[in-house]
Amino acid sequence: MNFDPELLALAKQCVDENRKAGRFATTAESCTGGLVSAALTEIAGASDMFGCSFVTYSNRAKMALLDVPGELLKAHGAVSEPVARAMAAGALAKSGASVAVAISGVAGPGGGSAAKPVGTVAFACAVRGVPGGEGATITAETRHFGDLGRAEVRRQAALVALRMLLP
Repeated sequence: MNFDPELLALAKQCVDENRKAGRFATTAESCTGGLVSAALTEIAGASDMFGCSFVTYSNRAKMALLDVPGELLKAHGAVSEPVARAMAAGALAKSGASVAVAISGVAGPGGGSAAKPVGTVAFACAVRGVPGGEGATITAETRHFGDLGRAEVRRQAALVALRMLLP
């Protein structure tokens, strides 16, 4: 597979910096469909800082694999900061990692709405407070990339997610 050079360079930086920081990462991906974890595992030695990924494309998978509450999905929709936060927290809890990033968005060409047009992506990053501890700090943000085409929305989302994984 030929990866975008910008994506690979950022994945390498992510692997190197997390390895140096002693952090172990995981991902919870929806609209990116595993693109972030694929970029990370394209880098030799990624297993030093990356153990697993959760590709939870459907709401059912988000609930079953990451314990995202159905009520949260119903109230906010899958593409929302509350759901991204829950995805990141679930990935952290299920994997034992020290940092998790979650991505959920509308890559297009369909699926958008007036409130959440194509190119809307919600992100969250959860960082465990103490190794082996329960508490985590979770930050979230929403980006509006615009209708750049499915592949470019996914690429832009993967770049943001990798930046969020940097220590």
